[in-house]
Amino acid sequence: MSKRNKIIYWIATIWLALGMTSTGIVQLLKIKEEGVMMAHLGYPLYFLTILGVWKILGVVALLIPNFPLLKEWTYAGFFLAMSGAIFSHLAVGDGAKDFFGPSLLLVLTVVSWYFRPSDRKIMATV
Repeated sequence: MSKRNKIIYWIATIWLALGMTSTGIVQLLKIKEEGVMMAHLGYPLYFLTILGVWKILGVVALLIPNFPLLKEWTYAGFFLAMSGAIFSHLAVGDGAKDFFGPSLLLVLTVVSWYFRPSDRKIMATV
């Protein structure tokens, strides 16, 4: 892995981890604004707890060494959660500012996944 790719990977992964951790904590604390947003999107309040727990666990899975299969599932979960957030905002007619956070986290997820080192990838056996 080139030095450039390693730098891109770690910048994207650290920003992704910070974004998922901060939003996960906010969701676990059930900050009033998060509850209002979930109601606006049509989701029950307990969904905040589910999202918050899985985001925090996902960050841990991404940052610990080894466990490439777990990392693949984490990337998939982050991708589904963020694309789901984008489509939820689209469905209720929200403006561009509501897409920024999930869109940024979605891009960081893809960039981190794409540039991940070979020891964080599942090796195909044929």
